[in-house]
Amino acid sequence: MNEQNVIAWHRRHPWLAGLELETEARQAREEGRRLTPSLEREFDRLLAVPGQEGSWHGGPGGKRGLDWMAEAGRLMDRVLRCGQDPAFGYEEPSDLRGIRKARPRAPRLPAWTASRRAFGTQLHGGLLGRICGCLLGKPVEGWRQAEIQALAAATGNWPLTDYLRAPAAREARRIPRTFRNAKSPVLRGNIQGMREDDDTNYTVLGFEVLRRFGSEFSPADVAALWLGLLPIGKVCTAERAAYRNLVDGIIPPESALRRNPYREWIGAQIRADFFGYANPGQPARAAEWAWRDACISHVKNGIYGEMWVAAMLAAAYVESDWVKVIRAGLAQIPARCRLRAAVEGIVTDHGKGVSWEAAVAGVQARWDETHHHDWCHTISNAEVVAIGMLYGEDDYTRTIGCAVGAGFDTDCNGATCGSLWGVRHGVKALPAIWTEPIADTLRTGVDGYAEVRVCDLARRMADWAWKHGAAPS
Repeated sequence: MNEQNVIAWHRRHPWLAGLELETEARQAREEGRRLTPSLEREFDRLLAVPGQEGSWHGGPGGKRGLDWMAEAGRLMDRVLRCGQDPAFGYEEPSDLRGIRKARPRAPRLPAWTASRRAFGTQLHGGLLGRICGCLLGKPVEGWRQAEIQALAAATGNWPLTDYLRAPAAREARRIPRTFRNAKSPVLRGNIQGMREDDDTNYTVLGFEVLRRFGSEFSPADVAALWLGLLPIGKVCTAERAAYRNLVDGIIPPESALRRNPYREWIGAQIRADFFGYANPGQPARAAEWAWRDACISHVKNGIYGEMWVAAMLAAAYVESDWVKVIRAGLAQIPARCRLRAAVEGIVTDHGKGVSWEAAVAGVQARWDETHHHDWCHTISNAEVVAIGMLYGEDDYTRTIGCAVGAGFDTDCNGATCGSLWGVRHGVKALPAIWTEPIADTLRTGVDGYAEVRVCDLARRMADWAWKHGAAPS
């Protein structure tokens, strides 16, 4: 490939190369790195070169070439050698020992006493609830909140109470954005089972890690399985950067750091589910398994997001109060981290009677949904997950509707909220309007799981977990 083609490729898809300097600069400052004046000048100099680097999709034009890319890579390497700013007000270790030392005391949860049958029903509920919530958000991934609301209102589906459908011609005239393909298989009327999605790929991959390597699996085992079962085209952002590093022989946890400006994005948070499913009533164990998975591609709050979700899922088996579930998850991450502070802010606002609309507006005020770093960050989306669980009023439809209707990473947040609700209430409680179009069918990009029956996969997951620590002692 000649230089011109290389430049065009990286310019059009900057996140594939991992050379988004604007993202790296924001990430470094947010995580409290002490950037020297010379580094700040280097960022300013390189970012001043035209090339639409800050755009999510990149674009043609600009003057950036191979020399610029080489300089950008070296600058990102220098950032990792920067120490912590002493004025940074948070304690955010990435190693497991440091996280355990920094976390608060965990609340006492009810004992797990369910039968094998009840456990299977709850795990099946989590898996199917995840699939349905993901499918609701999938058609509008990348849309702004106002666009989602306008489409849903024009089609008689606001607040969201059904899968999204393509608007008729007369409806489309009233909305700012619609679908390119009215026959898309993720829209109401066209759905025939669940399409492949990274949010479900990783749930299957988490199960396969445990099935192959057992409960003592290591981060290296996860990395090896990625390379063996998951084509690189199926992974994005932080996972793509880690995958590239693994191929270069850079092992965890260093694989999460090198030229990875997405290291606190949402990718790890969507990989938590099987680790929570397999540990009913054991949030600490679920969080530890999640850490082993997350550390190959993420640091700090990127890791905490996966630990939080896994621990919440484990707690949801035994605790019915969603505030307590959320805090059981938060108890597994550092007491003074940005994610915990943000989620506690949502809990506090909900307790004060702040409306769903105001809560969503607050997220938008703190995070710019038009900027890909904010849109895809772990913390912004963790806030949306907390909103879904608290404002959902323990109703499945309202829960996933509140999460997806808030915008940001819609399929991820719908999936996580649907998973939590499904674990708590079991598969039989999921409304048929959501489950029937799935037709018990899941398609994935994981080798060996191209198309599976959801009930069979849930049974296999439950069988494994019951034999390896899920059964009450």
